[in-house]
Amino acid sequence: MQYITSNDGTKIAVYDYNPHESTQEKQTILLIHGWPLSHLIFEYQINLLTDCGYRVVAVDLRGFGMSDTPACGYTYTQMAADIYQVVRQLCIKRFILAGFSMGGAIALRYMNCYNGFGVCKLILLSAAAPCFTKRPGFPYGKTVQEVNNLISLAETDRPQLCQNFSQQLFACPHSDAVVDWFRSIALSASGIGTIKCGIALRDEDVRDTFDCIHVPTYIIHGEKDLIVSNELAEIQHKCICGSKLITLSDSGHGIVYDQLDKFNAILMDCIAE
Repeated sequence: MQYITSNDGTKIAVYDYNPHESTQEKQTILLIHGWPLSHLIFEYQINLLTDCGYRVVAVDLRGFGMSDTPACGYTYTQMAADIYQVVRQLCIKRFILAGFSMGGAIALRYMNCYNGFGVCKLILLSAAAPCFTKRPGFPYGKTVQEVNNLISLAETDRPQLCQNFSQQLFACPHSDAVVDWFRSIALSASGIGTIKCGIALRDEDVRDTFDCIHVPTYIIHGEKDLIVSNELAEIQHKCICGSKLITLSDSGHGIVYDQLDKFNAILMDCIAE
């Protein structure tokens, strides 16, 4: 693990696996986690990708994992700037950008703010985009009140929020230990990061990013997702020119683990295609 200093002085924890292995044949994959988690959710993808010789760069977003927890800077634009600093300071020239849930929305904002700098392929995983909440002209997603309730719980009983969240991730049966693992990752987040990114999820809108995407894009979504609706995945597919939508029929929001073998096979196909 190393720290990259962002443009506002925040230290972002970065995990660079196989840093000398990336070639034209084996590209770099940059992974962005979602709310309220950390890079640890990608454990079973990092193992696979590194064994196959890929360079994998995973980050902890500000306020999560081992990264700094500033009092501000939790907009998608600032968090995209954090990713940009990671790309520039690690001299990543050509890479596949993959974002899960809120990380998918941040990936879209990165494409918009930096003209997709360095990105040769985009993979959206259960992406909370373009808007996580309903608003005028956009009747999809959660209600503002539903997200306000999550924010309020984060402010008063964050352990209960983490427990509720981990129990809603999966459509397939998993051991209590797996659910507890995801709960522990959520608990490792800072209170500030959890609350501020809850506000970002409620308020942010990345509909203006779609026209900026000119790389092959894959949208992987769980049909039984209770957190990000199928409608949002369909909107991404409709609005991103030439994108490919792949649905896992028995997966919920925790797509990186719910049907693990099937998801990993799909991910590897998307990377190799």
